[in-house]
Amino acid sequence: MAAFRYRNFALFWTGAVVSNTGGWVQNVTVPYVVFRLTDSAAWVGFASFSLLITASILGPVGGTLADRFDRRTVLLVMSTAQAAVAMALWAAWGAGVRSPGVIIAMAATSGVFAGLMIGSWQAFVSELVPREALLNAVTLNSAQFNAARAFGPAIGGVILALVGPGWAFFVNGVSFLAVIAALLAMRLDRVVEKAVGRMHIVADFRETIRYVRASAGIAACVIVVAALGFFESPVFQLVVVFAEDVFVVDEWVFGVLSAALGIGAILATPFVAGWGSTFRRQVLVAGAILLCGTSMAVFALAPNAYVGFVGLLGVGAGYLTIASSLNTTIQLQVDEQMRGKVLAFPRAQHHLVRTAGQPAPGRPRRGDRTPGDGRCRRRLLRPRAGPPAGPRLSGPPGRRGGPTPDRSGLIAQ
Repeated sequence: MAAFRYRNFALFWTGAVVSNTGGWVQNVTVPYVVFRLTDSAAWVGFASFSLLITASILGPVGGTLADRFDRRTVLLVMSTAQAAVAMALWAAWGAGVRSPGVIIAMAATSGVFAGLMIGSWQAFVSELVPREALLNAVTLNSAQFNAARAFGPAIGGVILALVGPGWAFFVNGVSFLAVIAALLAMRLDRVVEKAVGRMHIVADFRETIRYVRASAGIAACVIVVAALGFFESPVFQLVVVFAEDVFVVDEWVFGVLSAALGIGAILATPFVAGWGSTFRRQVLVAGAILLCGTSMAVFALAPNAYVGFVGLLGVGAGYLTIASSLNTTIQLQVDEQMRGKVLAFPRAQHHLVRTAGQPAPGRPRRGDRTPGDGRCRRRLLRPRAGPPAGPRLSGPPGRRGGPTPDRSGLIAQ
């Protein structure tokens, strides 16, 4: 892997994979906790919506920051802020806070800082390697994100099964130390020209739209990224619903299913980073779209978790191929003074259309399950022996039409 020969990129990649793994531990924990507290798939969608809408709205601001300020500094500040939010979420859970609204609000706050660092994160890669190694670096950067998407949910499932959500939030907070240490250890020699004068976010956003529309290649990439976000991204948020209501599995299998997307991406990495350069990117993207769509259909129609796992593998492999190919195309075509804003634009659009794929919040329907109908199913987290260490859960009526069942096993963690 050519890009690993460059010290700064190797540092960044290592710190990023640790930090993103912690992020995916939290990403799998938040919908899990929200679903356990509300018993509503719609609330799971709302949790995802809250995180994505903040990131999409602030993405253009993050692009402007990337082109006006030192990108490493922006990444340091935002990573530190996200670590603080994660630790606050851990402290709130440890203090007995069991309100889904509070958990969603804190996750959305983390999305604010994620949105502000989108442009810097994407554009920073070009400062770490020369142009001839850019394709390899972009693919490896996508690979580390998807490696984290594989390991993070699996680790999250184990943590949820053994010690509970509080430790999952703590692991995410500590994981940010890896990327912060990597950024501080870098020696950057390349000087990147920055924009001068007053910062005009709205004017910069308009300029970005004009720039994207004037470049047919970049505009096509943005459209494909938006479509990918709408159709593929909600799949991950709803894995918890499939695990409990369709496949009827425990938290261990839930973690494996959540990791399948990332595992599929890892399996595709050698092909994209190596042999993928011998194909025209249009052909590569077209084949990946076909794979992604077919695999989604397999997952949607899967009769059991095994078939669902195979479908998610295909979705992950297609996602990595599409994302890395499109990112490389944009990186090679964009002008340096527009790099941060243009790279942030498709990511912001990606997050925005992902929100459209989330179900609107609402109350669970009564009668979804009735006693004695032969469909009594195991819960993902069973109440454990012994008295609960926290307050009992109160909330909307449960699915059986009566009071919400006791979930003190979750609360006690």
